[in-house]
Amino acid sequence: MAGTSHRPLRFCMVTTFYPPYSFGGDAVFVERLSHELAKRGHQVDVVHCVDAYRMLGGKEPGGADRDHPGIRVHSLRSPAGWLWPLTMQQTGGPAFHAGRLRELLESGFDVIHYHNVSLMGGPDVLAYGRAIKLYTMHEYWLVCPTHLLYRFQREPCERPHCFACTLAHKRPPQLWRYTGKLDAATRHVDAFLAASNFCLEAHRSRGLRANIKLLPHFVPPAEPSVPAFVHPGPPYFLFVGRLETIKGLHTLLPHFQRETGAELWVAGAGSQETELRRLAAGNPRIRFLGHVTEPRLSELYRNAMALVVPSLCYEIFPLVILEAFRQRTPVIARRLGGMRETVESSQGGITYIGANELSSAMKLLLEQPAVRDRMGQRGLSAFLQQWTPEAHLDRYFSLIDEIAQTRP
Repeated sequence: MAGTSHRPLRFCMVTTFYPPYSFGGDAVFVERLSHELAKRGHQVDVVHCVDAYRMLGGKEPGGADRDHPGIRVHSLRSPAGWLWPLTMQQTGGPAFHAGRLRELLESGFDVIHYHNVSLMGGPDVLAYGRAIKLYTMHEYWLVCPTHLLYRFQREPCERPHCFACTLAHKRPPQLWRYTGKLDAATRHVDAFLAASNFCLEAHRSRGLRANIKLLPHFVPPAEPSVPAFVHPGPPYFLFVGRLETIKGLHTLLPHFQRETGAELWVAGAGSQETELRRLAAGNPRIRFLGHVTEPRLSELYRNAMALVVPSLCYEIFPLVILEAFRQRTPVIARRLGGMRETVESSQGGITYIGANELSSAMKLLLEQPAVRDRMGQRGLSAFLQQWTPEAHLDRYFSLIDEIAQTRP
């Protein structure tokens, strides 16, 4: 039976990062999906790599466990420390934990759902287990050694130069990519899930010969703010995300060096924070808020003139856009990849290329509140129709049923 009332199943999420050992939206999505499944009576196991998080500079997290009792988390560590994820990156296999992963994934799951497995045993791990296998493409690892389709750390990739680009990203080349290992591994997956049409076509055009299905992401309903906070100060535009070069925050700062009638509020942290603060040069119209959690983040969305998403690479499906839409807040996004697709299909905001179009978009929303309100309402309507947990899980279980009926 399709839909969110599906009989209880056993799921295993296989992912490199999982909160609190995580950096970005892919891990947040895995956590949200796991929670939604557990709330509906399904048993969920999550397998992730702590050593990969530490190797990439993650700080040791604190705080209490926030998982549902229906979720069992396997946080894999190795005595080899950072050498384990490095070995996985170089060999394309799970190395020191191969036996443990194989035993776990062959322990009777109904569905094995892979996410970002670049440092969690992929591509070899795709062959483990006999369950129905799904793979959500959170980034471009299957067709791009740097995961980003961002050539030489300068521009979106239109024509691949993979070996030289890998060196430009300061990563060791993966020689297994020049064998048939990845093609052979992907044959074990029943369906690859693309959150946007752009993602689907980008993988097909770059040679992924597999069954790819369109399945947009979701975000849960916002937690209510009681009492609802209304911002009394000057209007502001909002940036939410990691403070890394590819996210493009540095391209916004010049717009607020002069008087624009609005401020820029920045919610997030990352390796470029010190440099970005230096570029802002103490400008009182630019506020760095650090890492922000709910319900404060919902308040920031709700009171912003718009969320601005200036990413320089082909984002697949930024969850921050949906988080803005659910607060009836319009989005101004660079006209690239899944950002463009999500904003333009919903009519919940404006897309831009270049500084002049960005300035015009911000000016329009500042000077014409009726336009802002109309776009915000369209974004909310699209969210309620397409990007809720219920909408996602209806399609998710329909796909599982379809595979179960046609699979040998």
